Amino acid sequence: DLAEEALPVLEASLALSRRYWSHDRSAILVAQTNIAVCLSDSGQYEKALVLSRDVYDNNVAMFGISSEEAIVAGLNLAASLMRLKIWDEATSLVRDQLLPSARRSLGSNHNLTLTLNQNMAVALRDNPERARDDPRLNQSCAPPRPF
Repeated sequence: DLAEEALPVLEASLALSRRYWSHDRSAILVAQTNIAVCLSDSGQYEKALVLSRDVYDNNVAMFGISSEEAIVAGLNLAASLMRLKIWDEATSLVRDQLLPSARRSLGSNHNLTLTLNQNMAVALRDNPERARDDPRLNQSCAPPRPF
């Protein structure tokens, strides 16, 4: 598998970044993001989730919650949560933190904001507990009425 072959290379790149460019925290976060995506692509979802949480937290601390870097890291974190079917946390992250920040800083029509809206819809749709318990979702899933 290509992702499994790439993982040691990405880990070596992270080690070099930490050793020679430790002052460039942004480069380290990018290298960690690449590893998290690679872990996810190779099916190591739990490891990817741990690293995605760390990357998101560090991006928020470094750039602020409304920065594009933090929003992208949050989008990756939400995707990791959804792969592991951690619906409530994914929904809360997107609804309460990411979407308001993206709308405020990027605008409602920005690609990241639209992707977050799509992820929110998927999380709500795919969460079996939420769809059953929320009458608004049940109404929106009703078949369309004829004209």
